[in-house]
Amino acid sequence: MGHFSSMFNGLARSLSIRRTKNSRSNCGSCDGREAVEAMAKDAKKNDLILRTSGIVNAEGSKNLATVFSKRGEKGVNQDCCIVWEEFGCQEDMIFCGIFDGHGPWGHFVAKSVRESMPSSLLCNWQETLVEASVDPDFDLESDKKLHRFNIWKHSYLKACAAVDQELEQHRKIDAFHSGTTALTIVRQGDIIFLANVGDSRAVLGTTSDSGNLVAVQLTIDFKPNLPQEAERIIQCNGRVYCLHDEPGVHRVWLPHEESPGLAMSRAFGDYCVKDFGLISVPEVTQRHITSKDQFVVLATDGVWDVISNQEAVQIVSTTPNRAKSAKRLVESAAHAWKRKRKGIAMDDISAIVLFFHSPSSCDQINLCSSTLK
Repeated sequence: MGHFSSMFNGLARSLSIRRTKNSRSNCGSCDGREAVEAMAKDAKKNDLILRTSGIVNAEGSKNLATVFSKRGEKGVNQDCCIVWEEFGCQEDMIFCGIFDGHGPWGHFVAKSVRESMPSSLLCNWQETLVEASVDPDFDLESDKKLHRFNIWKHSYLKACAAVDQELEQHRKIDAFHSGTTALTIVRQGDIIFLANVGDSRAVLGTTSDSGNLVAVQLTIDFKPNLPQEAERIIQCNGRVYCLHDEPGVHRVWLPHEESPGLAMSRAFGDYCVKDFGLISVPEVTQRHITSKDQFVVLATDGVWDVISNQEAVQIVSTTPNRAKSAKRLVESAAHAWKRKRKGIAMDDISAIVLFFHSPSSCDQINLCSSTLK
């Protein structure tokens, strides 16, 4: 019961902030948005939130997260990332998110979702905890892992719905023909919870029984040609097909127009095709972290288009300085684009690497949110 109590410590702290500010919610049913935003400001002040290329390695934390993003050859970089250590004032929690925008307003959409997703998720998580605590039928001890997963899944589903609705009503961002994918994880103790909207990918680096480091893909790339995705789109009168000059690249199209041609089946924004099968519902999964699990890589499709899962794990594991592993992975992908996709404009490339266990002595430099050169 001690772990459940620790969750409420963070909740109590945020509720205290809210009472002090006498705030009221503007985020639907969740009444702690201002409190959560105050927590975010506090975390940023203490170098616990990173929104640029760099690392987060809070003193005493087992986590070391490294981030790197490289602009492609199509204009402004529409990828963006966030890492929030001690997420929700919980010492054993960290939030990581990677977002890949597309369309004329894609970079604005991606940044908007990056800013609203953590707060919305935290609001809904706290609200769900309170609801669970007053439910007479709720017994955490009966199946602790299942209850914890259900709380996070419920929170993620509500948060993603709220974020998409909020984006549609945004007065300064036109997301009708623009959108973003979103891949986020929360590490809480020895469990990671993953929520995926789109075609970014999470890959685990873990040690096999034979002692080799192997890659395990933790998420599904939500492409339009996946059977369940294509079926939903077609049932909603959307169309899925490849262009003649892009064999194998399936895209989503309106019923009677040659647009928008999205290469993913789930995204925030893109309201022009929300009635034709595109959804922003995340797939939520969990993974219990063991001593064999070394790190998880979150990366946009700019990496996975040219780098295999095993190659990514190998690149990260052989980087002498953990803090530079995301940078090395992104730069390796950029070189692979030049070799494998000659004549095709390189996509934006971004990656987050979250190490699960305390870094070796050579990496313990106590760099909190320091920018990589």
